[in-house]
Amino acid sequence: MEPVHVAVSALAALLPIMNPIGALATFAGLTDGVERAAMKRQAVMTGVYVLAILTVFALLGTLVLEGLGIGLPALQIAGGLVVAHSGFGMIVARQTLTEDEKTHGAAKPDVSFSPMALPLIAGPGAIGVVIALTARHPGITNRLSVIVASVVMAALVAALLRFGTPLVDKLGPTGLGALSRVIGFLTLAIGVELITHGVLAAK
Repeated sequence: MEPVHVAVSALAALLPIMNPIGALATFAGLTDGVERAAMKRQAVMTGVYVLAILTVFALLGTLVLEGLGIGLPALQIAGGLVVAHSGFGMIVARQTLTEDEKTHGAAKPDVSFSPMALPLIAGPGAIGVVIALTARHPGITNRLSVIVASVVMAALVAALLRFGTPLVDKLGPTGLGALSRVIGFLTLAIGVELITHGVLAAK
């Protein structure tokens, strides 16, 4: 597959899984009452941490698989289950963070790395997709394509968190909920596709 196609595939898979719109609603809640300058800094740092996490797994994820003796089909099935579970949770409006995580996050002066970057945005689903793509399309050029897609997603996350807080007020809970369900359906479909690829590859 051409590197451009790998980058596009990575973007198409990461966008619904990372769900920047849902992350925006959580970020707005966790930074409520925080000074605007600090909120903007945390938004940018969230994007930086997201990029760092995805880049590390794009470069080293396959080495981890080889070290643990995990094959690509098993990763695709496991990653597909995680992604499908996440998508189904968005459709039925299940909370992405537990009450303990929300309480802990709200009490932290800086939420950019935890819980925003990890586990909310660059969580197991996004990490699994990155590893699966680099394992399915080996080679430094394809790895760079996945990293380029990660850069785009990290920049989108940072920009949305920094400038999109008013969007939360405009859409309201109903609008955000409807948008989240649409993204959740796409995420569920990606999870099913990953599982299907894994099952067919394991035969």
